[in-house]
Amino acid sequence: MRDLREDLEPVWRATARISPAEPGGRVLMFTSARVGEGVTSMAASFACMAARRAEKPVWLVDLDLRRNPIIQGFQDGFARDVGGPGRAYDASLRQQPFYSISPAVEGKRQDKLLTAHDIERLPLLVTRFRGERLQKGQKVRTRTAPEWWQTLRGLCSYAIIDGPALERSSAALNMAPIVDGVILVVTADQTTPQEIEAARREIESRQGRVLGVVMNRIRGDARFAERFSA
Repeated sequence: MRDLREDLEPVWRATARISPAEPGGRVLMFTSARVGEGVTSMAASFACMAARRAEKPVWLVDLDLRRNPIIQGFQDGFARDVGGPGRAYDASLRQQPFYSISPAVEGKRQDKLLTAHDIERLPLLVTRFRGERLQKGQKVRTRTAPEWWQTLRGLCSYAIIDGPALERSSAALNMAPIVDGVILVVTADQTTPQEIEAARREIESRQGRVLGVVMNRIRGDARFAERFSA
């Protein structure tokens, strides 16, 4: 993970104008068409920026339930002025979770596997899925769970979702209908306009709203950046 906050001011201004679809805080998702576009760095950096400016705490929700890369990034100290993860809280919010586990194991609860960790020196909580508690052969998948997200809106100013790349997982597409907006992250000198448009159409086919595109590692392709920037 890299600290990209100094590059995200235009994204902050654009998203600050978005009205939430439901009462409470805004829910925004970062995702990409391809693996390796820098989505996790973008989502974490934007969440840290929001936490400095928002009135209520900010939540950073990691949809990569198997690997939990965001919590690892904070443990590794990805930003100088941001501390590591602290105390863990139950993040079930007394609602059906936004994941499902199959096959179910009799007598084993599956709604207490998500935690939210305080981040030192920021009003920010980062989620972690406790995959080590799964039984052999069990699989975890995302689902919309609108009641969970509605409850979260009442607790935060922003909920920022780090969505896995569309080519690797359907998790971001599953969440597209319940968020206020989706921000596509692309590598400017690698991702083609056709790939961006295909990702946009796929998200919108799921009733998602694409707010714009953030160019990561722009290398002189000004026309491309201007056409697709958020």
